[in-house]
Amino acid sequence: MASKKKKKSPAKEAMTTVVVMRLYIAGRAPNSLKAIANLEAICRRHLKDTYKLEIVDVCEHPRRALDDGILVTPSLAKLSPKPGANVIGNLSDTGSVLAALGVNLKLAT
Repeated sequence: MASKKKKKSPAKEAMTTVVVMRLYIAGRAPNSLKAIANLEAICRRHLKDTYKLEIVDVCEHPRRALDDGILVTPSLAKLSPKPGANVIGNLSDTGSVLAALGVNLKLAT
């Protein structure tokens, strides 16, 4: 007897995908602190435990920022899943951040 594998529904598959991001900030600059707070709120509300976030302070690691092509902070880079995306600014526009991350608002709410 052949066994059938159940396909995950698109909603469940979207919820189990881990979004890998890197946020570049400039020390304790006001926009950097806002970007961290806004991104943490977005992740807490919409991504729950399905994300990995690395925060890179370009004041402490300028070479890394240059190697990654970062010229402006704060800057969020979505690394995975593909395609990658970048968002510049304090990340106060939740809809734009979620769109860049590939998160469907209907699934995320």
